[in-house]
Amino acid sequence: MVLGAGIVVVAVLIGLALWSPTPELPTRAQDGLTLSLSVLIESLPFVVLGVVLSIVVQVWVPPGVIERWMPRNPWGRRAVLSLLGMLIPVCECGNVPFARGLMMRGFGVAETLTFLIAAPIVNPIVIITTHQAFGFDDGVLIARLLGGYLIANVIGWLYSRHPDPDSLLTDRFRDACLIEQEATGDRWRRSLAQFVVELRAVMPALIIGSAIAGLVQVVIPRDVLLAIGSNPALSIAAMILLAMVVAICSNVDAFFALSFASTFTPGAIVAFLLVGPLVDVKMLALLRTTFRTRVLAVLVVTVILFAAAIGGVVNLVA
Repeated sequence: MVLGAGIVVVAVLIGLALWSPTPELPTRAQDGLTLSLSVLIESLPFVVLGVVLSIVVQVWVPPGVIERWMPRNPWGRRAVLSLLGMLIPVCECGNVPFARGLMMRGFGVAETLTFLIAAPIVNPIVIITTHQAFGFDDGVLIARLLGGYLIANVIGWLYSRHPDPDSLLTDRFRDACLIEQEATGDRWRRSLAQFVVELRAVMPALIIGSAIAGLVQVVIPRDVLLAIGSNPALSIAAMILLAMVVAICSNVDAFFALSFASTFTPGAIVAFLLVGPLVDVKMLALLRTTFRTRVLAVLVVTVILFAAAIGGVVNLVA
């Protein structure tokens, strides 16, 4: 039912964008609608790919195969998992269903969060596009990679100390994990059933997150953000705010940030490239399908503080 409602909403939005005459919708409303659709359409293929990879991990990879290659030491396991994104060419949207698959397979919350935070930045496509946009100028690429890896492992360490990791998950996701662990039978049938389950969980959040991203972009004047771009501290704050609301796919966000490079400090650009893939409004909506609100609050605060600190260091060094 939820998936059907999501499809209807998408169809209505597309119909309005394509067939509504201009005078019937205010310009800013049309802009918001267009931005929402662009975020949704850009993200959808990666979400589907992430769901497919999640099913491969849950259903088709034999038990123990992945775990056999993982170090036994908790720090080592998280360090390896935080590099797993190098093998998975999907953006942050596709990493959420893949991370859900890891937890359904039996990986811990701390381990999965480490992967989930690092993967959108150590993704090979993200590395290539960031290099194409900035090269090695001002250390933007290096700061993004090392900063993302550091933030992911700090968050993994924080949650590894939690006394009750299961309490961090939503009731609906815990139930889904129990059902999958008890599932038996034909793999193709299980794959199809899991595909439907994952899309029903992720699609409404993706639609809502895309709509919020489009709305916020037309409400917050960019002139205000640009006016403070030359201040080392305020420029970082402004780009962090911008990263959270524009919700651009991490595979292409470097080219968007490049348009601000002449106005904003290098540290502000790095902060944007760290915050956007991890805690923008679209990503938070997707994460809410799996984690409780208090987890998202800690993630946002931790990512913003570390991104701001790393951006500050880059400004001092650059």
